[in-house]
Amino acid sequence: MSFLKEFREFAVKGNVVDLAVGVIIGAAFGKIVESIVADIIMPIAGLVFGKLDFSNLYVVLGTIPPNVPNNLADLKKAGVPVLAYGNFITVVVNFVILAFIIFLMVKQINKLRRRHEEAPAPAAPPEEVVLLREIRDSLRRP
Repeated sequence: MSFLKEFREFAVKGNVVDLAVGVIIGAAFGKIVESIVADIIMPIAGLVFGKLDFSNLYVVLGTIPPNVPNNLADLKKAGVPVLAYGNFITVVVNFVILAFIIFLMVKQINKLRRRHEEAPAPAAPPEEVVLLREIRDSLRRP
């Protein structure tokens, strides 16, 4: 019974819930970055580098059976070993963009933190002012 109680306390803690929310948002954000790379960046890069489709860049490592078209999907379906480095390039570009965006976010958060920490605390009034206020307050009392 204590195991279930410990697990419930662990699962309900704010940090675990925050982590779960972060993972869910991160997965959704990853899909956005994946779409930006696949649908915007890679077509532009393909246009610049001569209409390359990075997702279909591969090297055949075995022999191609007869009647199997020489494209990545059909080769994989036929069980031909292929080195699909184009997909790796796409994943690396996804990672670099995601890492750069996270870097910018962390940089801004740190900037806001520093600004908040550097905010000068109200300076303590000089000792003479404190004494004068005490005298004023004692004279006001009946």
